[in-house]
This record gives sequence, structure tokens and C-alpha cells, in this order.
Amino acid sequence: MPKVTRDDVARLAGTSTAVVSYVINNGPRPVAPATRERVLAAIAQLGYRPNSVAQAMASRRTNLIGMVVPDARQPFFAELSHAVERVASERGKIVLIGNSDYVGDREMHYVRAFLGMRVAGLILISRSASQQAAHEFAAQDDSRLVLLHLRPETAEDVAVVTDDIGGSERAVTHLLEHGHPYVACIGGPVEVAAAGDPVIDHIEGWRRAMAAAGLSTEGRLIDAPFDRYGAYNVAVELLRSPDRPPAIFCSTDDQAIGILRAAREVGVRVPEDLAVAGFDDIPEAAFCDPPLTTVASDRDAMARAAVDLVLDDSLLVPGSDTPRVRRFPNRLVVRRSCGCPAEGSKPL
Repeated sequence: MPKVTRDDVARLAGTSTAVVSYVINNGPRPVAPATRERVLAAIAQLGYRPNSVAQAMASRRTNLIGMVVPDARQPFFAELSHAVERVASERGKIVLIGNSDYVGDREMHYVRAFLGMRVAGLILISRSASQQAAHEFAAQDDSRLVLLHLRPETAEDVAVVTDDIGGSERAVTHLLEHGHPYVACIGGPVEVAAAGDPVIDHIEGWRRAMAAAGLSTEGRLIDAPFDRYGAYNVAVELLRSPDRPPAIFCSTDDQAIGILRAAREVGVRVPEDLAVAGFDDIPEAAFCDPPLTTVASDRDAMARAAVDLVLDDSLLVPGSDTPRVRRFPNRLVVRRSCGCPAEGSKPL
């Protein structure tokens, strides 16, 4: 069967190939409704499939959005990636996802690969604002970089963020309000935390809450992997020690789930013997035993904002007054792991 071409569509619709292109690409020139309907009918009748590669060569931009995450196996990043993909699909875009594994060279590998594919833009979840990535995107006049879940470092950065410090501070304060003499913090791996991962803000919120209560943080910050398995291994030893903490704030819910598992194994009751709170409000948090007190952000709204920004051509115009940073609040979701009898949420 001979391949159907744009010329065939134009001939059947009784119009020019340029008009067919305007219909397929939604521009750059308007097409009368009746003409558009004829072109679409011809496309359907002939079974025409546009050559997306050829379109990209002509327009210098594909319908692709690149996204780099530290580890898609972690529930928070998986949820966020899924939300981005769903929103992008509504806009007729396809999301390509790469895992950096918290390695800078691997992150840049994906950045360069996605640029080579002429993505419309890149959504980057990084352990620090990658100035190298920003520099490479700045060399492209038709693509942009959006930082997600990471505070911007410069006025030129485009970012979508939530109040990580305030959310953590409120969660730790809530634990202290239960009368605990102090709250320990499960942070992140030493090498990642030192590199400036956003979880640093969770630790900073813990420090502020402890300082506001006049409590020392000395010796009360515990390094642990971000996942539940690594946190479980750390917690088994911690909870068996004679100076077991009375309450623990975890930088991620995944860590908190590992803490709950370890507590059950060593015979420490939650919340009677140990209060626990996390951060992220992943779906499993509500199904833990006991259900986990945590900090929630609107991931769907953040994903929508990230996709909107990555496709906003006004950001490519020098001096544009389009807001470059979108900030979203979060809320404390109170469940039984902290010692509260009932569930609820408190805005931050």
C-alpha cells in the first residue's frame, strides 16, 4: 500500500499543503472552521500519520518533554512523575523520564540526550539547582528548564516549589506539643545531604522547631537512605539502643514506613513508646499501622504548574514579566502515629 502523504490530504480536502500543516500543528496561521473540518476528515479517511521527526526538524521542537528524577522507585517521585505525565498528555505532549540516581554526571547525560531529541523543555528534579543544565538549555533558543521540588538559586531560574522548611517545622512542633522531651530527625545519606538535596530544607525545619523549643539538636540527626529499606536497617539498631529517641521526624514518608516496620520488629509500640511523623503524604501513609502523620503538598497542582511553565513561550522573551517561580503551600495531615486519636489536617 502506497504511503499517504500531506499532498494526498490536501488534494482530498481541496486545499493547500500549507493549510494542512497549519491544521496539524495548530498554527502558526489560523484556519477557518469549515476548512479545518475538511482537512481533519481527509486525514481520518486516508489514515494519514504525520511524520513527527520531520515536524521536529522543521519546527526545531518536538512534542516531547524531558523529565529527570533522582529515583522513580521512590513513591514521591513516582507520584510526581505520573502527575506530570497525565498533565502533559492533556496538552498533547509525551514525557520522557530519566533517573539520575543522585549522580550529577548521570543527570547531565539525560539533559544532553533530551536536548539532542529537541524536547520542548525539561522538568528537572535535582539534588541542587544544576547550573550546568541551565547553561546548556540557555544555549537553546526554543527550550526551557523548569526546576521542580527545588528552590531556585538565581533570579533567572524557573521553578515550582513548596514550603519544605515550614512544613517540617510544623510537623516537629506538633510532635513536641505531645510532650516529648525532644524529637530526633532521620535525614538523608551524608553524601547527598552535603550536595544540597531539597531534604536539607526538611532538616532545617526540624532544627528551627527544636531551637524554638529551646532544645539541642546535637547528636539527634541520624543519617539514613531515603528509602524504607535503608531506613529500616538504621532504625533497628537505633530503636534497640538504650538512648532510643521518644519521637522521630523523617525527611520522607518512605523512611517513616521503614521506621514503623523496625519498631514493630523490635517491640517498640507506636505511638505509645515512639511517635513518628514523615513528609510527602504518599498514598501508603494512610494505610500504615498506625496511619502516618505527615506533611502533604498538592502534587497535581505542582505538576500542572511545571508543565505550564515548560510550555510557556513568554519565558523565552528577554525581560518577560511572567512569574518564574510558582509556590504552593502544604498542610500537616494528622494521623495516629504521632499520638493523636483522630485524623485531620492543619494548614501551614
